[in-house]
Amino acid sequence: MKRLLAIELQKIWKNRASKVLTIGYFVILSFIALIASIKFDIGNFKLHFAEMGIFNFPFIWHFNTWIASGLKFFLAIVIVSMMANEYSYGTLKQNLIDGMSKKEFILSKFLTVVLFASVSTLFIFLMSLVLGLSFSSYTEFGIIFSDLEYLLAYFVKLLGFFSFCLFLGVLIKRSAFALGFLFIWFLVEKISYGIFKFEIFNRSPIVDDVYAFMPLESISNLIIEPITRLNAIRSIQEAVGENSTKDYDIHFSSIVIVLVWTIIFIYSSYAIIKKRDL
Repeated sequence: MKRLLAIELQKIWKNRASKVLTIGYFVILSFIALIASIKFDIGNFKLHFAEMGIFNFPFIWHFNTWIASGLKFFLAIVIVSMMANEYSYGTLKQNLIDGMSKKEFILSKFLTVVLFASVSTLFIFLMSLVLGLSFSSYTEFGIIFSDLEYLLAYFVKLLGFFSFCLFLGVLIKRSAFALGFLFIWFLVEKISYGIFKFEIFNRSPIVDDVYAFMPLESISNLIIEPITRLNAIRSIQEAVGENSTKDYDIHFSSIVIVLVWTIIFIYSSYAIIKKRDL
């Protein structure tokens, strides 16, 4: 496995665009820390994000994983390009000629996906820990390490999304078309959800239950937005007569759905490579 992973990392590092995107991704992730310095003072209105409690334990685990998950598209480009380059540069055929089996080839790609998800999760954990210890009003050991399930959900979210990107890269071969298809799939899920939810089934919760099994929707549902959990936002909602009834917890069923999709994407990638004449 180390040999397979080393081969993939060497390919990525030797590709200038992939190297820049990978480094840029982690640099941008670190910019989450800059949120603490954002201040707005307009007359009597003052807004300091750090003072709103976004870096309080354990809320910070929810907030940072949600923010970071929005940046996953940077690595998605790397993963799609990683697969497309195999066809463009003929390295896939060369790897097979050199003795790598098709199963090992897909395994090497999946190991890269797991590595990206793992390193990103570790990075968010360490950064959140530093920010929390610097700004949190609560630093008791039990509070600091509660709600760590958001990190698990973040890892599974990246794993599922990157596996989907890998599958599209294998299926379509061209990175631009694969990313375009990813965007179209996203629009199809969102638009069809809106039509069924608000036009056909009159806001029935059945639509949410069904769409919870769709690939991108299930990945999105792993970590619900945390903004409406903040006391300041809740106070505003109560003032205008609106109460949030969102369920912010991480559910085991949601994790299982995404893991099942991950298995489907990886196996489908292998089936395509196995069947395709390379």
